[in-house]
Amino acid sequence: MAENQTSEQGSASDEPTVIILYGGTGDLAKRLVLPAFWELYTRGLLPKRWKLVGNGRGDVSHLDFQQHIFDALSEFATPPEAEAWKGFAPNVLFAGGGFTHDDPGSLLDVIREAEDDLGQDRRIIHYLAIPPSAFEKTTRAIKAHDLGPGSKAVYEKPFGVSLDSFHELDELVHSVFDEEQVYRIDHFLGKEATQNLHLVRFSNRLFNDTWSKEHLAQVQIDVPETLDIADRAGFYDETGAALDMLVTHLFQVAAQVAMEPPLSMAAEDLQDARESVIAAFRPLDPSEVVLGQYRSYRATEGVPDDSDTDTFVAARLWIDTDRWQGVPFLLRTGKMMATSAQRVSLIFKPTDGPVHSGGASTNALIFDLKGNGAIEIQMTVKKPGPEPVPAESCSTLHLENVSAGSMTAYTSLIYDVFAGDRSLFTSSAGLEAAFQAFAPVQADTRPAIQLYDDGSWGPAAADALTGDVGWLLGS
Repeated sequence: MAENQTSEQGSASDEPTVIILYGGTGDLAKRLVLPAFWELYTRGLLPKRWKLVGNGRGDVSHLDFQQHIFDALSEFATPPEAEAWKGFAPNVLFAGGGFTHDDPGSLLDVIREAEDDLGQDRRIIHYLAIPPSAFEKTTRAIKAHDLGPGSKAVYEKPFGVSLDSFHELDELVHSVFDEEQVYRIDHFLGKEATQNLHLVRFSNRLFNDTWSKEHLAQVQIDVPETLDIADRAGFYDETGAALDMLVTHLFQVAAQVAMEPPLSMAAEDLQDARESVIAAFRPLDPSEVVLGQYRSYRATEGVPDDSDTDTFVAARLWIDTDRWQGVPFLLRTGKMMATSAQRVSLIFKPTDGPVHSGGASTNALIFDLKGNGAIEIQMTVKKPGPEPVPAESCSTLHLENVSAGSMTAYTSLIYDVFAGDRSLFTSSAGLEAAFQAFAPVQADTRPAIQLYDDGSWGPAAADALTGDVGWLLGS
């Protein structure tokens, strides 16, 4: 493949671009970010002229970093073909020695090296693939070395760990960047299947006309995981399930479901519609939140013996809009659970009239967000035979036929950064509203941690949150 082939989708930009990947040799970069850059390259979706500069504390040569990327792609994507790699590798550089307010390491020198090829009118994209605890230090360094003007900055989650820390970080970030320069990434929003939530709704009257309190009893957003936290114990014990997943991914998916029709499908209107509904999230009631920890968690290397970090959270969320008044959104996620899934289930109220679905399954419209995604309709039909006996039936529409050529969530979102499309990123106002809704869970009224067995469905107390419906998964 020739250097940066052109695809029918076009290039993200004609502007020469330097991408600085802070934490370039870290786990997040290796598993997700670098494979995404490679996918953009092979699809011809990087800028026509670009340099990728890894940054870290170690003394790594350009050639060593290129080999590191090759090895990461071989492990977590596919081994690069020789011809494609021949075009990619010369654009990869590394700046060691760290990067702080008073010591830029070799980063400024390597940027000048990139400018020798790209010219002085290059654009910079700062990608902070580093632990959240390092966001502040790196942002201050960007400011001190005057690398903010005209650039873009991508921040991973969580952007702050509480309402107060969010405000502190947000104030610092806005002292360096305008809001339009900042891309706070939440990879759930980049998933094709997540975006189907609003596309399917707004494009099909069959669903759109029943998408409200008049027809729906509750909404369940369920993301259980069978994985433990062994490979990221340090990060996880400082964060926990509620902060890592609830206030980020699950709140954002809830907003995708609950938002009002946007004025248009343009980026600003989509973001406004999603974040207007987040502003209507009622602060969580601690009595409607269950926190858990799987039994073997404290035996994990790197986890303190007395840790009370939550590895499970289930919550009942209320959204105070006319459309959703009185409809509970049930959110659940956890580690070391019975299965792995990513599902949004819209559960319908029982029908009125002479036919009742007693003994049959709950009527529901289910969106499977894993992989290519699927849409499942769970309904009541007549059981074959002479009597009108109701029975359950389930029909699944797999979306492989419309998923050919789809990109991974990270690839899609990084492409949007290049293109300047902020529709699938969280704004400062939206995150502030999310932390306001989450704040009671971090107060003195934080629910006590309940232990649950490894490989189970979490604490039994979470079942009560759904009322008499039960969780569609595991019930």
